[in-house]
Amino acid sequence: MKFRTGYTKARWVALAAATLLVASACGDAGSDDSETGEYEVAESPEFEEGSRMAELADQGSIKIGVKYDQPGIGFRGAGQDAPTGIDPELGKIIAGQLGIGPDDIEWVETISDNREPFLENGTVDLVIASYSITDERLEIVGQAGPYYVTGQSLMVAADDDSINGPDDLEGKTVCSVRGSTSIDTVEQEYGAEPAGFDTYSECNDQLINGSVDAVTTDGAILLGYAAENPDELKVVGEPFSEERYGVGYSPDAPEMCEFLNETIQSSFDDGDFETAFDLTLGKSGNEMPEEPALDPCAA
Repeated sequence: MKFRTGYTKARWVALAAATLLVASACGDAGSDDSETGEYEVAESPEFEEGSRMAELADQGSIKIGVKYDQPGIGFRGAGQDAPTGIDPELGKIIAGQLGIGPDDIEWVETISDNREPFLENGTVDLVIASYSITDERLEIVGQAGPYYVTGQSLMVAADDDSINGPDDLEGKTVCSVRGSTSIDTVEQEYGAEPAGFDTYSECNDQLINGSVDAVTTDGAILLGYAAENPDELKVVGEPFSEERYGVGYSPDAPEMCEFLNETIQSSFDDGDFETAFDLTLGKSGNEMPEEPALDPCAA
């Protein structure tokens, strides 16, 4: 399939208010440390007529669903004009290849439970929201990638030594967001009592006030919350699953898969993804992870 031919690229400098994801006890994971990331915006990109890419390029704008409560992943603090994190940064990279600059991206807060509905009903054009690729989701929507691989972990109270890993969860009340793979895993595989909420921030609050015994989701997300409350919270044990973050798109636009995979791979090759990582998750001191192999698109 032909995606783009004969175009030149203009460089733009996007102001990225990079959220610090710090695993040390400095407690500034949600601070606003503005830096600049440089990405490409295609000038007059060409796509196959009638494709969803061509439609988006012609209208010159795009709606992207991201999280607003995950430091380093997708976070929008009080007074911030736009969300920050690795997912919004990738959204800017993708939009740029459609000829759409950052000012023409409409960010839509997206929680775990409404990611598929938002894609099915057209509320958003893309979902980039710590969106693990699963067979079940692929039966409902399209997912391209993965662009990042992490693992499910546990966060507990700083003075709790009774939970050191998933094998200690039998009968414990564990919080995660509704519709996430994490809450299903601890219930079905480790015998935990699930407590589902709409956002991880709510789970974080439930743990601090003692209403739940632990919070579970991807390790990168938990480190951000623990860093904001180092005297009250800690991340324990080793990751016990593999979570492969992908970009969600409408099931009515299967042609998006090849475009998204091509754009993700190009961002690996030209260093744009590393720039995005360094501005966000890299602030924790973590090194840029090995790039994952992209899943092939369905024939």
